[in-house]
Amino acid sequence: MMVLQAKGDKAVTLSFGKILKPFFRLSADAFPELAAERYGQHEDMDRTWQQFEPVARSLVGGFQAALDDCRFEVLVPRLNLVESEFRGIAYEGAGMGLMLLDSLGPWKKRLKAFISGPGAPYDWLLYIGAGLVLPRVPTRPERFLAQLDPFLRWFVMDGYGFYEGFFHGRRSLEEHVIPSRVSGYGCRAFDHGLGRSIWFSTGANVERIVATIGSFAETRQADLWGGIGLACAYAAGVVDREAIKALRTASGPYSPHLAAGAAVAATFRMQTGGVAVHTDLACEVLCGLSSEMVAHIADLARENLPTDGAEPAYEIWRQRLAAQFVERSETEYQRKEIKS
Repeated sequence: MMVLQAKGDKAVTLSFGKILKPFFRLSADAFPELAAERYGQHEDMDRTWQQFEPVARSLVGGFQAALDDCRFEVLVPRLNLVESEFRGIAYEGAGMGLMLLDSLGPWKKRLKAFISGPGAPYDWLLYIGAGLVLPRVPTRPERFLAQLDPFLRWFVMDGYGFYEGFFHGRRSLEEHVIPSRVSGYGCRAFDHGLGRSIWFSTGANVERIVATIGSFAETRQADLWGGIGLACAYAAGVVDREAIKALRTASGPYSPHLAAGAAVAATFRMQTGGVAVHTDLACEVLCGLSSEMVAHIADLARENLPTDGAEPAYEIWRQRLAAQFVERSETEYQRKEIKS
């Protein structure tokens, strides 16, 4: 009976995924079109999106792989075929697919099993992927978050913010609206993801980033800059040293939050066993240290975190990271750059 049930589950899962794909269309080709709708057509954005393309395709590929066949013995080899620089993005896409399957077919908990199993090294990114789907499913965010790791669960809301900013940017970026389903600290984690979406939708253009973030209330700008820092250091090597320096200068008093975002990206990279050249460059410029050292600082900052109280442990961690870099003055950065 158990064998028959397993075969039945397999058949239902495979057909279920194929049925879902036409209703949840996700195309990498549409990403630059969405950005152009918001900021217009610019030559620099066309160039940047040529470099963003592998990121978009890895995300979409991971999503489709999970819907095609979510059995771990099939899914993991497919994800691991993606080159190391973009493999984490593919796992993020798989998190989207598994979350979607779980939400519409809740008799199995594929995402949680994957995170505790073969997807463990990519747990942060799988949480973000789950958040990218959360706005499209009937699951209540607070109920879903309550089931997850207390520290990592805020990355789900980061993914939620990215989705709303990139795919529904008019409300989130122009009208500055946070969905009514998002509450409490989730609003701040939402803004981290919204900041990441600004990085992509502006084509990583410093002037457009500054103008967009500057239109938000000051109380939200630190979290938005934190999202920019993560995207700059993790997603793709689309900017050079001078552009990152300009970004750091433009962030003004929020540069420690920009650096904290880069530290989160460095943690992602080190946990999955690889250091990308652009992550190292971003950490060097934004944090004054190599990505390996920044990730080490981020790990130390997680020690002895209090349990969630008025502020989640995750927020206290981010505050500790920002404090590590607020003391690094512009003069110190310049001195390091002169020596190099």
